[in-house]
Amino acid sequence: MPEKKAVVFCSASFDIDERYNDLAREVVRILYGCGYGMVSGGTVKGTMNVIAEEARRLGMEHKGVLPVFMKGLEYRGLTELVWTPTMSERKEAMRAGTCLAVALPGGVGTLDEVIETLTLAKLNRYPGRIVAFNFEGFYEPLKALLDHYVQTGMLDKPSRRLISFPETLEEFLAIVQ
Repeated sequence: MPEKKAVVFCSASFDIDERYNDLAREVVRILYGCGYGMVSGGTVKGTMNVIAEEARRLGMEHKGVLPVFMKGLEYRGLTELVWTPTMSERKEAMRAGTCLAVALPGGVGTLDEVIETLTLAKLNRYPGRIVAFNFEGFYEPLKALLDHYVQTGMLDKPSRRLISFPETLEEFLAIVQ
């Protein structure tokens, strides 16, 4: 796998607007172009399947990490497949060895993954950069919540700066290159 690895958190839903999947393909292309290998949830569901297909099309190194109860949902074209006993261990294994965590628009699982990663970064347990792609304002509520935490003293300003919210592919590229 390339020296630089990015973990990508994204939706497992088939019921999302295709614009989110188009964005996901572009993000994978940018990561590949910048020399990253990719780690993801590795399933055939929703945007996870979309990024797996794009990685495969590009010939990109792609490790998928799944809990054993998801056996049968794994994307068959992964470069590497890792099984974990639990969802918590899955998240830990997904982040291991990465220098970048990217949250694409996604559901509560994606939210859980990005918040846990931010918490670990705040505690100096995740050394990578954290990005929540704020496509068409998707992550505005999260930005507002984090800013509210800063205003109320629940989060310090340096910790708030650990997560970036690019809104365009150009802004994303500037962060990841």
